[in-house]
Amino acid sequence: MGQTTSTGSDASSWLRPLSAARGPLVERGDRVVHTARRLGELMSGRPPGVTGHQWNTASRATVDFVVCDGGTRRPVFAVEFTTSAGTPEDHRGIRMRDAVYAAVGLEVLRIRSATLLPDPHGRRVVEYLIDARGYTAGLSEWSDPVDAVTERPVGFRDIVGRLPDGRSGQVNDLGAIARVGAVEAYVARQLVDPIVRGLHVRWQDGPAEGWAWVEVRPGRCLVERVLLEEHRFACGVDATRLAGDLAVAAIGERLRRFDAGEPDLVARGDLGRDFERLRARRDEMAHGFEFDHLTFD
Repeated sequence: MGQTTSTGSDASSWLRPLSAARGPLVERGDRVVHTARRLGELMSGRPPGVTGHQWNTASRATVDFVVCDGGTRRPVFAVEFTTSAGTPEDHRGIRMRDAVYAAVGLEVLRIRSATLLPDPHGRRVVEYLIDARGYTAGLSEWSDPVDAVTERPVGFRDIVGRLPDGRSGQVNDLGAIARVGAVEAYVARQLVDPIVRGLHVRWQDGPAEGWAWVEVRPGRCLVERVLLEEHRFACGVDATRLAGDLAVAAIGERLRRFDAGEPDLVARGDLGRDFERLRARRDEMAHGFEFDHLTFD
């Protein structure tokens, strides 16, 4: 392992403005979004507390999305997509990147999913995070009402509006389009049940986890799981609900691929056994387990 650099007084000062030469992917409010940037581009050299070995490995890694302040162009947060499982080498690379992120205090959200990818899903997720964080920051400035008529605004996830199918519902549910797609697939006789079911939990000192499933054939289900790892990061919405919504969105992506061939399905009994193993770990969950009512008979 190499030697560490000297300690700096302001870790975030190591974050540098991103060059506009390649241009941002999108500008949204007071944020600009860059895609596929090398981690080393985000910083002015090796930050304090990072070994030479960590830096040499991590600095060459690609960061899927970097969200910058529109004025200073300095990174505010980053979003990574990765598969739920990985090789030992993948895990070592993640640990080294996390060491670098921590050294400069950069906020990072890592999304683990077998289905959701930077392209085509990443942009929508990043825009959602920008909007949710901005909305929630505005709520923090809201003072208590001075009369019984004035009410505090609802949270970002609970805003009601017009859904894609014309009904009224929570428009900031990232799984809403997938739920409509499941109904359409049921009408087209591609599913035996139109309802996408799910659950979400928060592990103590760990990620938020969301599951979603829909019955495609009698006793056989399409299943998706998503993990959200927040490193100094605030989603602007409850991360457990967001993990659940993203799992539903992943179901929607799988439904759109039906024409490509028969999907990999999970026996309902196997899903039930996975559920029982999850429920048995309730003591490891930060906010308990709220899904005892679910059955897989």
